[in-house]
Amino acid sequence: MCGIVGYVGNKDALPILLESLKKLEYRGYDSSGVGFLDHDSHLIVRKSKGKICNLEELIQAQHLPFAHTGISHTRWATHGFPSDTNAHPHTDSKHTIAVVHNGIIENYQELKAVLRKKGCKFVSETDSEVIPQLIAMFYKGDLLSAVRQAIGKLRGTFALGIISREHPGMLIAARVGSPLIIGTGEGENFIASDVPAILEYTRRVIYLKDGQIAVLTKDKVELCTFDGKKVKSKTDTVSFNVVTARKEGYPYFMLKEIHEQPDVLKQMLGLRLKNKQLALEGLGLSDDTLKRTRRVMVVACGTAYHAGLVGKYIIENLARLPVEVDTSSEFRYRNPIIDHGTLVLAVSQSGETADTLAAAREARAKGAKVIAICNVVGSSLAREADGILYTYAGQEIGVASTKAYSAQLMMFYLLALKLAQVRKSLAPKESKDLMDHLLRVPSLYRAILKDMHNIQKIAEANSHFGCFLYLGRHVNYPSAMEGALKLKEISYIPAEGYAAGEMKHGPIALIDEYRAVVCINPKSHVYEKMASNMQEIRARKGNVIAIATRGDKEIKSNADFVIEVPATPEILSPLLVVVPLQMLAYFIAVKRGCDVDQPRNLAKSVTVE
Repeated sequence: MCGIVGYVGNKDALPILLESLKKLEYRGYDSSGVGFLDHDSHLIVRKSKGKICNLEELIQAQHLPFAHTGISHTRWATHGFPSDTNAHPHTDSKHTIAVVHNGIIENYQELKAVLRKKGCKFVSETDSEVIPQLIAMFYKGDLLSAVRQAIGKLRGTFALGIISREHPGMLIAARVGSPLIIGTGEGENFIASDVPAILEYTRRVIYLKDGQIAVLTKDKVELCTFDGKKVKSKTDTVSFNVVTARKEGYPYFMLKEIHEQPDVLKQMLGLRLKNKQLALEGLGLSDDTLKRTRRVMVVACGTAYHAGLVGKYIIENLARLPVEVDTSSEFRYRNPIIDHGTLVLAVSQSGETADTLAAAREARAKGAKVIAICNVVGSSLAREADGILYTYAGQEIGVASTKAYSAQLMMFYLLALKLAQVRKSLAPKESKDLMDHLLRVPSLYRAILKDMHNIQKIAEANSHFGCFLYLGRHVNYPSAMEGALKLKEISYIPAEGYAAGEMKHGPIALIDEYRAVVCINPKSHVYEKMASNMQEIRARKGNVIAIATRGDKEIKSNADFVIEVPATPEILSPLLVVVPLQMLAYFIAVKRGCDVDQPRNLAKSVTVE
């Protein structure tokens, strides 16, 4: 969950560490810190609670010396509350070794007890502080050997960056279960949690694998396993571009990313629907393998899970294959029944979601084929799967996912079409018509965004409610869940997404004049059923916000507020209704004065359980 950057080279490390770290702030922003070695090999550590700008101000005020070697960290708190003391880097008792850590050390309490008996003094509440203490305990002049011995005592997950004042010009990295990459340059080398952090400086990247250690100097990188066996490194050249993280006039990245969705989907369709022919490069599975598929399982977390739920409706409807959807965090703990006829779709924006990675590994171990649906090129999930379908939504800075979600939805439609074509469950004309409608979606998004000011007025008129209920039926039941999640994430208002048909089985007890209910009811075969639900809410004085098809006159009699979306086939409606749901959450959060891009307690990528 945390972000790591390390540097060794001829340039001043501090500006590089800070600028690169800012590109990882979506991974955590409870606190941040840097540790570096000056010309005299003094180990200097500076840390600050809060966002990276606090650390930057602290460093600028102190006029710190030039440094050739350093590590930095932005934290999402797991063990110990956010504070200067609990921020990384952590050092040993003698302030000789500094470590930054992403992950969780599960046996840190027992290690701490052993180290205390040996005279080690601890100053933080973190699990991470045991790591430099262990390394120092094993150190006998060989830093790599000490790191290997310390790692042998750790149980859990970790990505590590390590420096020592006894070894100026050396940076050591290691990983198990948490992402870490190495960037190679001329007279300089880097480590980072994600590729975008260092793309300004190099495009040559080594993807460190689980169970590997890297020793970096300014001129070379050497890899070995935890038991000391040397490993040949493979350097990849990153070809994709990362748009510089600028708001470009928008007050928040989230609003910018909402407005980027039409272009994201247009680009995606241009790549994947060439001359109305599906082009799913990276799928990695033959048509024969897809034909032999007897069922599909989707594993994902959070927003990606909601995309998977929509995917279930789409694939079952178009390809006539049974689909199960599991939260990744539960999947591997229930001993799922999987065989060679199972196709597992692992969905993750970052491709580093710990639970989804574990689920994908479990599925492959049981004989299933795994296709990853992912946004980040070169991520761990992409390397673990049999096939990879990149969404190419671009870097998403806002913690609450918007354009990544709509891109995931679009990929499910394209994959469902592919399965339907292979299985011949969809007539050629039906397939062509659906492609035509998909190609119109970007322009329909632009039409919805033109209604932004109306949605803002509706949001502000309802921002005082202390509880929201989101209702949907059929393919838009998952849309209700996603709408509720967006509101919870960025406004901190309790909200629940529910299947509208279940309302009378409990949630109706919540409805009174103090509750707002968002009813997702575009024209569909369940339209009248949803209309009945809306009437029941109005009869109990509930405040109804309806999302409806443009031109629907009837719905106004059942709603206090109406947000319109253009007409589209029912099966495609989740692609459209998500836009007003995102904007509703955004404007409510802004009205309430919340930090939309960096909501409390959340981070963009959950890389630990």
